[in-house]
Amino acid sequence: MIWRVAMKIGIISDTHGNVDVWDTAMQIFKGAEIILHAGDVLYHPPRMCCSEGYNIPELANRINESTTPIVIARGNCDAEVYEELLQIPVLSPYAFVQHAGLRIVVQHGHTLIPQSMQSLAEKYRADIFITGHTHTPVIERMGEAVHINPGSPSIPKLMKNGCPLPTVGIIEGGTIRIVGLDGSEVLSMPLASAE
Repeated sequence: MIWRVAMKIGIISDTHGNVDVWDTAMQIFKGAEIILHAGDVLYHPPRMCCSEGYNIPELANRINESTTPIVIARGNCDAEVYEELLQIPVLSPYAFVQHAGLRIVVQHGHTLIPQSMQSLAEKYRADIFITGHTHTPVIERMGEAVHINPGSPSIPKLMKNGCPLPTVGIIEGGTIRIVGLDGSEVLSMPLASAE
């Protein structure tokens, strides 16, 4: 695989309508060439309460006004009605992205088991397979690919010192990282190990 070390890719999932966490994530993603969103963009699951910062129309505006390209794969909470708010497609369950020499598959993950993720990664010769849904950050080898789940910036399941830690992912400078919105590094893996 030939990839550009100088690239920066932002990875996010499960924003669930929270504009405040979006704004913080965009500061972390500053300078990114592309942002990949693994779904559950605007709405929240019925069993989870709305988080502070929940504002669907304002988050839609922020996404629409982004000068950085954003690619979104549909999540289980994303509905057709959101295409009226967002000026980018959100109804495909898969996004296939080739960027900076990397082949990337993005899928929310709610319909996949690890074996099917690995089979799809192999079928599409993916270097990276991005999911969300669990709200728990992961970077792991999956056959020849690396599976990344950035966790959730709005309704996180990861705990730090007894408090939920909102997270996002970044590929930058030859490294895959999961970072907290507080700036802390949660997980990392050299991109070269994805070869």
